[in-house]
Amino acid sequence: VQLQASGEGLVQAGGYLRLSCAASGRTFVGYYMGWFRQGAGKEREFVACITWRGSTIYADSVKGRSAISRDSAKNTVYLQMNSLKPEDTAVYYCSAREGNYNTDYRRWDYWGQGTLVTVSS
Repeated sequence: VQLQASGEGLVQAGGYLRLSCAASGRTFVGYYMGWFRQGAGKEREFVACITWRGSTIYADSVKGRSAISRDSAKNTVYLQMNSLKPEDTAVYYCSAREGNYNTDYRRWDYWGQGTLVTVSS
């Protein structure tokens, strides 16, 4: 099972970026697909997730500025981030979880390798 994240970039504050996460090796039907991030010296934190049926949940820190979506036919999840702030700078990880919604990264089952987002002021 592999989750391959892409979309790494350096953007100015106020800019936007779209991250992608392509899953392979199995189907994630019934799984939550999510994004987490980890800033330098910080613990990994929940950003957003989407259910198989398309329901979405966002962290307060990105709500209204981000949109998570999934293309089930391509087994791919996207995170569109707008109005980026310097505090959004982090390594972003995509993940998959079987079961109920949970924001604790330790409860998630599969992880991608991480992609760096840097927002300059």
